[in-house]
Amino acid sequence: MTMHDLLLEIGCEEIPARFMAGGLKQLQEKTERLCREYRLDFGEVLTLGTPRRLVLFVKDLAEKQSGKEEKIRGPARQVAFDAEGKPTKAALGFAGKFGLAVEELRLEKTEKGEHLFAVKKIAGEKTAKILKELLPELLKILTFPKNMFWPESKIRFPRPIRWLLCLYGAEVVPFTGGGLIAGDQTKGHRFLAPGSFAVRTPADYFPALEAACVLVDPERRRELIKEEVQSAAAGRGLKAAIDPALLEEVTFLVEKPEIVTCSFPENYLQLPREVLITTMQSHQRYFPLADQHGNISSSFIAVSNNSAAPAATVRSGYEKVLKARLADAQFFYAEDLKTPLENKVEKLKRILFQEGLGTLYEKSGRLIDICRFLSERLHFSPAERKTALRAAYLCKADLATEMVGEFPELQGSMGREYALRSGEEEAVAGAVFEHYLPRFAGDELPRTKPGALVALADKADHLAAFFALGLRPTGSQDPYALRRQCLGLLQILLEHDFSLTFEELLMQVLSLFELDIIEKIGSPAELFGQIKEFAWQRLRYLFQGKGLDHDLIEAVLHTPRDEVSSLWRQVSF
Repeated sequence: MTMHDLLLEIGCEEIPARFMAGGLKQLQEKTERLCREYRLDFGEVLTLGTPRRLVLFVKDLAEKQSGKEEKIRGPARQVAFDAEGKPTKAALGFAGKFGLAVEELRLEKTEKGEHLFAVKKIAGEKTAKILKELLPELLKILTFPKNMFWPESKIRFPRPIRWLLCLYGAEVVPFTGGGLIAGDQTKGHRFLAPGSFAVRTPADYFPALEAACVLVDPERRRELIKEEVQSAAAGRGLKAAIDPALLEEVTFLVEKPEIVTCSFPENYLQLPREVLITTMQSHQRYFPLADQHGNISSSFIAVSNNSAAPAATVRSGYEKVLKARLADAQFFYAEDLKTPLENKVEKLKRILFQEGLGTLYEKSGRLIDICRFLSERLHFSPAERKTALRAAYLCKADLATEMVGEFPELQGSMGREYALRSGEEEAVAGAVFEHYLPRFAGDELPRTKPGALVALADKADHLAAFFALGLRPTGSQDPYALRRQCLGLLQILLEHDFSLTFEELLMQVLSLFELDIIEKIGSPAELFGQIKEFAWQRLRYLFQGKGLDHDLIEAVLHTPRDEVSSLWRQVSF
């Protein structure tokens, strides 16, 4: 069968970088599924993209659909044949309907006895025709975290679609999607080659785009950015701190990366390391640089998408924006240091934790009570107990600081910094930071026992609080991060091998809430059962991730025991 390559380019306004990886994965998976549903044989399916385009490239797509057979059920055997086994009018009429002789029909068993079947062979249609139906469907089933909607075309997409290019071999597939008709036209780089031009075949597309200053392959852009950032840093005797998430984001912010080495005034180096890194990475998408000893440098690297602009102008723009952000941070830092961290605790009375559950000050009080119970139950030493209780008292205080108010990503980090600057013990400051761990999948866990205890108390309180209010995850929605908090809680119980049952922990936490809040959902025992069911789903996932036998996991999780560390020993024995 003849094969041709298929090329589809969806050209649009710049799509948010965080949507791109998921969008390209969907484009591949849903294309493969639709091709199978439409009985189209195909080779490798590649998806590529830049901020302005999603690209689908299907190698060796068959020129025609595979044929199929369709069976149509006819009369039952006793109706189709008389007592002598001769075909009746019913059988003859059924066969004639499809231009067949009775002998060409099949007699097969069904749940209602034996029936005659006619087998109708359906020839496959040409792929060029099928694509006019398949590709509009593909556009409609792509989903993104946030979409715009156009009533005229009934399509949802994160940004306006400006052009569609679709070629099957050398043939244009003029399907309609997003209010546009696909053709053979594409566009180059927005600034370096803004004009439209035609593409003759899928094989011509990639060199043509590269000539128009677009590197459409994200892997090539990623490696190019990484290599050039490292090279530019080495040229100054420095090392680049390349965060994988930042590299991924920057890859999908540009079509032709241009490295720009910049700097900021050295007086800002007095700010804490976390403030400098967060400001550069999270807020400005810059790559921080450090010396051979790991000290942050006043130099940094930005990635531009417009090498046509004067380099000095681009560099100056990057530096001015960062300088303004650092000036704000310096002001907030100085203001926060005017009073010790413990003075900020009182301000928590003015910050709502959650409607129906009071303020962060009240939450801090619950954390102290939980830590007092747990430290006694787990036989902490007097020093460990003192550290945990002090950390529980201070752990939310940085949420009342100017710095964290402006830079929420620094919660915990600034708590540790301000605790140390306020004269608190290092163990207390460390526990203040650790109580937020783990913050995301793959993050480190609390290393110290006091830090683990406060983290355990915080996550258990968070989980119980939102379940008590009926604010639970539904499907893919988890606005209060209950899955992450629950998984972190279970990981801490495992990591520190705490001899504590899940029921002891949660029932202690629930006892600290007003009874009328809990009674809206059910009794404390009923609520605990719901939380445990939710938690055991996470525990099942945790055990499966360690490669353990599915049946063994199910058997262990259905035992009455609910001490997580003990369950782990049973399932991994």
